[in-house]
Amino acid sequence: MSWQPEVVTDSTGKFYTNALRFATKEEAEISANDLMSRWLLVRECRAAESKDPVNYRLVKQGDSYVMEAVKDVEVSPEPAK
Repeated sequence: MSWQPEVVTDSTGKFYTNALRFATKEEAEISANDLMSRWLLVRECRAAESKDPVNYRLVKQGDSYVMEAVKDVEVSPEPAK
């Protein structure tokens, strides 16, 4: 299991996702909120469970996060730090 960021960008209320999959809900929420802060059309965002394998992680650098691609990651319940 992994977590995916999702956003609503129109009046349909339908959530859309991308190919990013994270080990924790917190990482997916951070990614979704980051996308919402950069895109003017995002109306709502959330993190949702996915059956896809984890392929990204967030690494804290100062006051922000950097996304890093990963392969064969063990899913950990620990949030990004």
